[in-house]
Amino acid sequence: MIRSMTGFGRERMVLGGRDILVEIRSVNNRYNELSIRLSRAYLYLEEPLKKLVQEYISRGKAEVSVTITNISAPDTSIAVNTSIAKGYVDALRKANDELGLMDDLSLSRITHFQDIFTVVKAADDEDQMWNDVKTVAEAALKKFVSMRENEGARMKEDVLGRLAAIEQMVGVIEEKAPETVAAYREKLFAKISEVLADKAVDEQRILTEAAIYAEKIATDEETVRLRSHIEEFRTILEKEDIVGRKLDFLVQEMNREANTTGSKAQNIDITKTVIGIKSEIEKIREQIQNIE
Repeated sequence: MIRSMTGFGRERMVLGGRDILVEIRSVNNRYNELSIRLSRAYLYLEEPLKKLVQEYISRGKAEVSVTITNISAPDTSIAVNTSIAKGYVDALRKANDELGLMDDLSLSRITHFQDIFTVVKAADDEDQMWNDVKTVAEAALKKFVSMRENEGARMKEDVLGRLAAIEQMVGVIEEKAPETVAAYREKLFAKISEVLADKAVDEQRILTEAAIYAEKIATDEETVRLRSHIEEFRTILEKEDIVGRKLDFLVQEMNREANTTGSKAQNIDITKTVIGIKSEIEKIREQIQNIE
């Protein structure tokens, strides 16, 4: 299945008293780059989240954003620092003895000293937190992959259409090539004969030399290789694999064969056809830059 490197997936769920939102977006890139956005309190989720996402993405630049919001009051408890409380009591009693104050050291009096008490939030269950985030992330990733596959299917159809157009143009070159070689051979023979008109040279030898030089403009090998690359391209497009780099290599090879054919062309129709082939190859190249 061909996949685009461009995609987006979003999922939101309420699990364990928390609103969890996961968003994943990606753009094309030669390599596999991944960044995770998490609040500081949940940084321990970064590594397992990276491993999970990389199971779904092999190529491209992706960004994952995770937002976690508590929608119910967290479990809390009150801790009493008895050492500080004892210090306050001892200090007050000393002041009472030295200054002759009334002894009013009731519990309600001590509660005025706020640093004696600390509100303690219950620690997150990290395993449960990861399970909840993983559930949401997997749902977002499925949407993300689905979008990439849908886009990839459209790209595949476009590329197949362009390959068919190139194949048709290769056929035009194959039809024109023999008459082009023959015309070039006759032209060479006439020119050589003119130059050597006043010399005793065997006519058969002139014909042979003209034929040898004429064959240098033959494009049979190039068109055969172009057809081979087109078939290989189609085969790769059907594979369940990461194919972007393979297709990129084939495009380079097809472009090289087209350039060689163009450089050999001694016919205006072939030259125009080669320009058409190169135009389609360039459009294919632009498409596959976004294939995973």
